Amino acid sequence: MKKYDVAALGELLIDFTESGTSPQGNPLLEANPGGAPCNVLAMLQKLGKKTAFIGKVGKDMFGDQLTEVVKAAGIDVTNLVSDESVPTTMAFVHTLPGGDREFSFIRNPGADMMLRKDEIDTEIIKSAKIFHFGTLSSTHEGVRKATRYAIDIAKESGAIISFDPNLRPPLWNSLIDARKEIEYGLSKCDILKISDNEIEFMTGLTDYDKAVRELMNKYDIKLAFATLGKNGSRAYFGDIKAECGGFKVDTIETTGAGDTFCGSALNYILDHDINALTEKDLIELLSFANAAASLITTRRGALKVMPEKKEILELIGR
Repeated sequence: MKKYDVAALGELLIDFTESGTSPQGNPLLEANPGGAPCNVLAMLQKLGKKTAFIGKVGKDMFGDQLTEVVKAAGIDVTNLVSDESVPTTMAFVHTLPGGDREFSFIRNPGADMMLRKDEIDTEIIKSAKIFHFGTLSSTHEGVRKATRYAIDIAKESGAIISFDPNLRPPLWNSLIDARKEIEYGLSKCDILKISDNEIEFMTGLTDYDKAVRELMNKYDIKLAFATLGKNGSRAYFGDIKAECGGFKVDTIETTGAGDTFCGSALNYILDHDINALTEKDLIELLSFANAAASLITTRRGALKVMPEKKEILELIGR
């Protein structure tokens, strides 16, 4: 028996999201806890799973805030490291019409990118059924070494490897480097969660079925999810393809939607045999994950406001 259902490594940061204007007409920004891997874990915790996070924050006001929020969510923070010399990473989120967003990062450097290989608690990784990661922990050499080391430990321990590219072009010196690191993640994962824009970035194709199949065949990926924004999502397993549309909600902004989907999908995998999934299983998985992702778009932020199972089922109509 393993202690954790999912361990994740990566960025933990403050998302400054727009929250109206001041009496002087200046934009008001809300300091929301964020970071894709930890958002995934927060959703899993809401669904009753046990999780652990591996990462680094600054020894500052925001680092303290993030540590307390993650701990309050029930996520194990034993391997959340605090750095006295580098500030907590920050992202400014500009919401576009329709709820999509643009990011500006304060990360030159930021604490999340300073995690070192010798700071990884390997026992946490060995104790997890699933290990989840993205590419923001591979943008710079030191944290890239730490990430690859963690992936190797996870594979050696028999964990299922989950990967979400989470492409953020402003954080890369070169998109050639971004492509290289995404390719590395693809070569290591058993489960892939990839968005429509990332599919096009990696393959140049807008035929998402063809593109995902190409990636799965090339990198020997067992299970893949393609997220298509308001158009829903698709799942691919063996010769099976399943598809589910999105849910109509009053979207405020889409930060955390993909992470909420990913956490919900991993929750389903933990409760089922990944080697024996049926089309019915995949449709059930997609319906739940799409509903959860839709709900998070009706709220500002993600990590602290993940939906409850009851409200997800209500949206589905069960």
